[in-house]
Amino acid sequence: MTAQRSGGCMPISYEVLGVELLPSGVCAPPASRIKEEDDVQTPEAEGAGGRPPHDMNSKIVANAAAAVPRSAMPLDAYMVKMGFDVPTYRLNFSFRSLLSSGHLHRARAVFDQMPQKNISSLNLLLSAYSRSGDLSAAQNLFLSSPHRDVVTWTIMMSAHAAADTSSDALSLFRAMLQEGVTLDRVALSTLLNIPGCAVPSLHPFAIKLGLHTDVFVCNTLLDAYCKHDLLSAARRVFLEMPDKDSVTYNAMIMGCSKEGLHAQALQLFSDMRHAGLTSTHFTFSSILAVAAGMDHLLLGHQFHALVVRSTSMLNVFVNNSLLDFYSKCGCLGDMRRLFDEMPVRDNVSYNVAIAAYAWNQCATTVLWLFRDMQKLGFDRQILPYATMLSLAGSLPHVQIGKQIHAQLLLLGLASQDILGNALIDMYSKCGMIDAAKSNFSKKSEKSAISWTAMITGYVQNGLHEEALQLFSDMRRAGLRPDRATFSSIIKASSSLTMMGLGRQLHSYLIRSGHKSSIFCGSALVDMYAKCGSLDEALRTFDEMPERNSISWNAVISAYAQYGQAKNAITMFEGMLHCGLNPDPVTFLSILAACSHNGLADECMKYFRLMKHHYSISPWKEHYSCVIDMLGRVGCFFEVQKMLVDMPFKDDPIIWTSILHSCRIHGNKGLARVAADKLFIMEPTDATPYVIMSNIYAKAGQWEDAAHVKKIMRDRGLRKDSGVSWVEIKQKIYSFSSNDLTSPVIDEIKGELERLYKEMDKQGYKPNTSCVLHLVDDELKLESLKYHSERLAIAFALINTPPGAPIRIMKNLTACLDCHAVIKMISKIVNRDIIVRDSRRFHHFKDGVCSCGDYW
Repeated sequence: MTAQRSGGCMPISYEVLGVELLPSGVCAPPASRIKEEDDVQTPEAEGAGGRPPHDMNSKIVANAAAAVPRSAMPLDAYMVKMGFDVPTYRLNFSFRSLLSSGHLHRARAVFDQMPQKNISSLNLLLSAYSRSGDLSAAQNLFLSSPHRDVVTWTIMMSAHAAADTSSDALSLFRAMLQEGVTLDRVALSTLLNIPGCAVPSLHPFAIKLGLHTDVFVCNTLLDAYCKHDLLSAARRVFLEMPDKDSVTYNAMIMGCSKEGLHAQALQLFSDMRHAGLTSTHFTFSSILAVAAGMDHLLLGHQFHALVVRSTSMLNVFVNNSLLDFYSKCGCLGDMRRLFDEMPVRDNVSYNVAIAAYAWNQCATTVLWLFRDMQKLGFDRQILPYATMLSLAGSLPHVQIGKQIHAQLLLLGLASQDILGNALIDMYSKCGMIDAAKSNFSKKSEKSAISWTAMITGYVQNGLHEEALQLFSDMRRAGLRPDRATFSSIIKASSSLTMMGLGRQLHSYLIRSGHKSSIFCGSALVDMYAKCGSLDEALRTFDEMPERNSISWNAVISAYAQYGQAKNAITMFEGMLHCGLNPDPVTFLSILAACSHNGLADECMKYFRLMKHHYSISPWKEHYSCVIDMLGRVGCFFEVQKMLVDMPFKDDPIIWTSILHSCRIHGNKGLARVAADKLFIMEPTDATPYVIMSNIYAKAGQWEDAAHVKKIMRDRGLRKDSGVSWVEIKQKIYSFSSNDLTSPVIDEIKGELERLYKEMDKQGYKPNTSCVLHLVDDELKLESLKYHSERLAIAFALINTPPGAPIRIMKNLTACLDCHAVIKMISKIVNRDIIVRDSRRFHHFKDGVCSCGDYW
């Protein structure tokens, strides 16, 4: 048998001689006869660039040639007889020895001096450079090599992928094909694992090369399809595979789990067990993710039992998956027991536990676990700083956040993208928007997540116009918004009640491919509802391909805002029918809907249902809704009983609600109690003074009303002026009550006079009781004529086409006379007029309001 001198052949053993033919084409003595070189080159001898100085190369090569121990010399005669070159053999052997012992720079010097190089030696050196992270040296060596095989190209593609330069790796693939190099199974699998590769275009290569039946290649192909969200293609590969192993099923189970196809994932797990394949650690991890996605505690317990029976309880990876399952199902007790019983815990174990407790705002336990991690000596670089910052923001507790920030600065981690974003989020939630802006500005490279965190911070702090400006800056920077960005910026447009902008964002969202996002769809439903278009909100909800509890909450809240309690209750029942459990936000919307319609019995029914059936502890806002409803129907005894039973301290919102109810029913005694409470709680708020004055004025007690107004003036408080605004052609126009300084006021007054004449014909009688001032009737009538919402409606009638709906926003509650006037205007002009005041929406159509005259 003649030995090949070129690389690429597989090792061939010569058992009789005790010699193995190496891939480099030379013979090596048995491992038992090889003595490792122990001559270590000092750093000074290696040049500043890590490569030995040129004048030392000969010395290194000489040393390398002499490195073969004398015990191997009896082989020399055989090598001469077989045609091997002894110096080449010795250099190859020393080259390998230097690489295996980590002396990369010295190995390169030997390689450069080799009289005969082969591809195998080149590949070994390229692999060594790749493992050390020296991509530049590997690239230079690759480009300077005249001969390259498929292994060479594969090593370089893998090196670029590891260095996050996937585009360069794919460019190498195209160059390899141009050179006529044929792919093998390893090269194809390497390509399929590169992020950004076009998996469907690589599939034909597998078929052409006859690798489409190879389990290893098929598994890689199937996994790549799943990672690129091409589950249908992955399923075709799965069905066509002649042989399947555990890896095959694991990849498909994880793919189905990722897409939320939990039933299919469970069926695959069952098929895998029937096929007699052993469940691996990855199998248990994937199937536990399915149980968590289904929120199915019993199923998770069954999988836990399988884990115990398979002795995988000793595996920390599987135990971490169980921890994650229990945490996502909200079973903190089960999670804690498992955590305490784990024989081995790693940083992932602690991170999962800390994240679970942080989500449930168990600050004391989170801090204890965090300190425990520090005491156990975990690398401080991997501590859950992002989770700790998230906890500080959600509490909010800025001092905890500042302490974590200080640690990050000491460790030099504050510049990391994920932690920098967490700092922006934490400071924003704690109301320190300037600190958030400072951290955002300091980031040298801002990712889409960074921009989104800052935009969300602006929205959370009510700086909606700044959020819109930053969104524009983000787009100019060339970054594409993701679904979280859209959710936040749509909230900004809904808070500004700019439906024109909201529609533009809706269009841009569709073009960006986020139309099917549950979060974006829910934000759009909320935006259209708050901007006065219930029909578009419902249409958006109906078009959503998938809905979750947030989506249902958005549409229930929309009906509640429009006072359509029966429709809100119908949607609530539909949510239950879909298998979704209501949360505190759901019940808050239902209670508000009942309150707006005076449905006292239904309101109390859902309040009890929340507490006793769903075991949801009511928030202060739930009590506020119930108290508001009881007050509005005049049940003041029940109001006082609810105040006693409430496990919270009363607040200004509750007492303001009681004061409004007292105004409706003329309950001056309780009104004085409520007002006195508010004078102490909110000394700078003029609202309780105004309401109390109105109560006295309505009862004809003008001296008491004047006394309250005097106190208000003495304390430097002023009543808020009524302001209404309307959006026309993406521009907002604002009007204040009785402010006749608008440049188009003559046209507005002319339109109003025309409308008043038509209303007089239909029997309109002004309700002067709405003017709570001691003035003559003529001045009262003049005061009513130019309330802000009337000015805005007249302006909209002049500047919009006939039949177009008019949407008006108002900062205060509409008075009785304005409510009656707008009903008549809607009938006269044959238009829908939607008015959002400080409490709710009123939809006027054909002389009727959606509130049923109850607000």
